[in-house]
Amino acid sequence: MIRITRREFIALFGGAAVAWPSAATWPLVARAQQPAMPVIGFLHNNPLPAQSHLLAAFRQGLGEGGYVAGKNLTIEYRSSEGQDQDLPSLAADLIRRQVRVIATPGSVPAALAAKAATTTIPIVFGTALDPVKLGLVESISRPGGNATGVNFLIAELGTKQLGLLVEMIPGVERIAVLVNPTESVRTETALRSVEAAAHTLGVRVRVVPARRNR
Repeated sequence: MIRITRREFIALFGGAAVAWPSAATWPLVARAQQPAMPVIGFLHNNPLPAQSHLLAAFRQGLGEGGYVAGKNLTIEYRSSEGQDQDLPSLAADLIRRQVRVIATPGSVPAALAAKAATTTIPIVFGTALDPVKLGLVESISRPGGNATGVNFLIAELGTKQLGLLVEMIPGVERIAVLVNPTESVRTETALRSVEAAAHTLGVRVRVVPARRNR
């Protein structure tokens, strides 16, 4: 039986997350004469085809550690296709599948759904927001519980970027912030930090949702 420890999986996931470089469905290979392969769950709130770069990096990271889907492990992919309300049922489905680990890279809604669904199966996330404030971990140094991962500190960078803009454009009074309205949790958290910085710097922020033209 191949066993993937929590530490090993986090190391593999972290290596893939640094790159963030086509979604594919890997068949379940089950043979009576061989022990069952370990199963990894991959949960996301966005359509998988749109995450092809992330999936490629995810599989590459596993491969570098000697883990190949269809050879010595199985990956079960689940996506809510933009419908966050479906994430709890998808997480429950992965739990019934008896996955060893649930990976939720770049998806705060998926990480929160997985966290709410299980207290025993390890969860590995990648987020631009503060995982402590989100309730995913107890602290950065000692995550505790069953969730851990990578914090990319993007929200904090937004505050720094605003400060640089004010320095570059003396006398600026209004600054537009382009946001993705479909990422409500990420957007709201980032905006709170940016608006607080704007108040300190004496500038006004106009939030502009980015929408596709149909």
